[in-house]
Amino acid sequence: MTGDLVIVGASVAGVAVARTLRSGGFTGRIRLIDREAEEPYDKPPLSKGRLAEPVRLLTRPEAERLGLQLLLGVEATGLDTASRRLALSDGSRCGYGALVIATGVRARPSPWTGPGVHTLRTLADARGLHAALARGGDLVVIGAGFIGSEVAGTATALGCRVTLVDPLPNPPARVVGRSVGDRILAWHEEAGVSLRLGRGVRALDHRTDRIEVRLDDGEVLRADHVLVGIGAETDVKWLAGSGLHLEDGIACDRYGRALGAERVFAAGDVAAWATADGAAGRRVEHWASAQEQARCIAATLLDPADPRAPGEVPMVWSDQHGRTIQVLGAVDPDVEPRIVEDEDRLLALWGGGRVAGAVSLGWPRASLAARRAIAGGTPLAAVLDAVTRPRPAPRREPAPLKETAPLKEATR
Repeated sequence: MTGDLVIVGASVAGVAVARTLRSGGFTGRIRLIDREAEEPYDKPPLSKGRLAEPVRLLTRPEAERLGLQLLLGVEATGLDTASRRLALSDGSRCGYGALVIATGVRARPSPWTGPGVHTLRTLADARGLHAALARGGDLVVIGAGFIGSEVAGTATALGCRVTLVDPLPNPPARVVGRSVGDRILAWHEEAGVSLRLGRGVRALDHRTDRIEVRLDDGEVLRADHVLVGIGAETDVKWLAGSGLHLEDGIACDRYGRALGAERVFAAGDVAAWATADGAAGRRVEHWASAQEQARCIAATLLDPADPRAPGEVPMVWSDQHGRTIQVLGAVDPDVEPRIVEDEDRLLALWGGGRVAGAVSLGWPRASLAARRAIAGGTPLAAVLDAVTRPRPAPRREPAPLKETAPLKEATR
């Protein structure tokens, strides 16, 4: 690769592209541009655990050692692919030899605002929400997607009283199907979360000492804090008129090359990579996929004659109430899966003769078996057998013989 590389979005994918290129011997200029003024950080922990400070992906001293130029607190506002130039929010323009777009997604704008009303996408959002929840009280979460459900678990652990509201009767079923969704909803109930499902929010009224959340059936919920988690949208508005294909994020070929322009790549939550057979891809909002896409783009930039495509099985995960949900491969929520249970653990499998997708609830061993099966085209029956077969008891080595004092000769 020759010329300057510009990366828009200092996310997991953006930072991984830069690091991989440097480790692969690229010596040209690399500029990382991000709208947040914070040093790059890992976003998944923001809604998990106790909303702790996340791991930093890259510090300024590390960037200097790697020869990376960080432009933080600056937003890309336009792209001219013909002249290979970016327009930035500070009024400047930035040329590139190759461009990687890793801007991810933004929280969908909330129709409700005001004191005590939060959204969660950035570190600043997480800090504000954590400070509020640390005071305890009543939290109403509007939207039972992954982020809303994770925060419900976090807030419960922090001692808050939590009510989860969603217009769908079984929100997890959108991703994992009705049967598995029922089990996840049971976790919330077991943890003490009050559920208001199949019901929408009509209005939020701010009172002197509380927020009143008015539901469409007339019920009024009292809240000290409200989290609005009604989904996310891809950060692509600034790319209007660029010639890129923006149906659902940025459409790319199977190597991450954006359709509609040369020398432009996309990775992470914003990118929809085509499948191996050339079919249009779908976006995968997951940390591991962003990492792998970044490595593939870096390899392709280093050796354009030998582009690299991902080989890993797509995976999405969520932590809720101390348990982990893993969604692997092609899950069809409209088709009833084969389900295996072991106490409070569950594995659901989709596919005909061979495993195409799986969901694991709190069962790492089964998740690993399913992931290997999807990658290797293993028959579904073989996976069922592998996860239901009792594990052999651990082999115990015979205890070493102990030396004992010689027996004294018995006296006659």
